[in-house]
Amino acid sequence: MVNVVMLVGRTGKDPEMRYFESGRVKTTFSLAVNRPTKEKETDWFDVELWGRQAEVAGEYVRKGSLIGVEGRLDFSRWTDDGGVRHVRPYIHGTNLRLLGSKKDAGAGGDLSQPDDFA
Repeated sequence: MVNVVMLVGRTGKDPEMRYFESGRVKTTFSLAVNRPTKEKETDWFDVELWGRQAEVAGEYVRKGSLIGVEGRLDFSRWTDDGGVRHVRPYIHGTNLRLLGSKKDAGAGGDLSQPDDFA
């Protein structure tokens, strides 16, 4: 079985970093990925990064940054106070790529990629 996700898109908000007592760090953000259709449909994904990748995202990624994320599809499951079960899909990222252009450099871009990469 294989569970691999590779996405390229723009972040929908600044990453939110969270530090734990154990010393681990987690960063979360939303990622907008355009579908190659005439209607310009956009899919939104919640992304979660841990460890060094989370630190890099927190330092260099900003709202609108063009990035690539490799990882796996995962699910957060919980039961609320009313007894209702919830399931939320998210991308558990394992590799972050900064893909922005020169004009994105202030938002953490990689200067080696062309403007029309996305």
